[in-house]
Amino acid sequence: MAQPERARSTDLAMLGIYLNDHLAGAAAGVERVRHLVRAARGSALAGALGPVADEIDQDRTSLLGIMRDLGIPVRRYKVWAGWTAEKMARLKSNGRLARRSPLSTFLELEMLRLGVEGKAAGWQTLRRLTATEKRLDPQLLDDLLERARRQQGIVEEWRVRQAGSAFERG
Repeated sequence: MAQPERARSTDLAMLGIYLNDHLAGAAAGVERVRHLVRAARGSALAGALGPVADEIDQDRTSLLGIMRDLGIPVRRYKVWAGWTAEKMARLKSNGRLARRSPLSTFLELEMLRLGVEGKAAGWQTLRRLTATEKRLDPQLLDDLLERARRQQGIVEEWRVRQAGSAFERG
């Protein structure tokens, strides 16, 4: 006799770990993009990334809302770890002692690109879970995923532009 098929459900403990890891990444991402905008103040790069910084902060708030809707507690130590990791990454050598080099901006754009790609992957994962987790809003996740893809395009455009000056002598 065939076994009845069990209804699939979401393991909220595992999802909680996953979302808190993404929240730590979001904390680092907000810090990274805000730092980059401040460092590029007055430039076309800052003008392009300013709105992206605001959106990344809004995405973090959206993630917090999703976690709240699912009853997943925020693990503050993970958020703190993400924030701290971003600050520590600034200590990396850029080939100059007293000021930023073009390589600094290039590497920060690469890190930002990776962060946005990770965020998009997270939204995609949550979107797939809407089939079994009815507290997730498919339209919100579609919107967040589309915004992440747009952010990827902007960051990649500026990363490519910065590549030339990052490796020029002069």
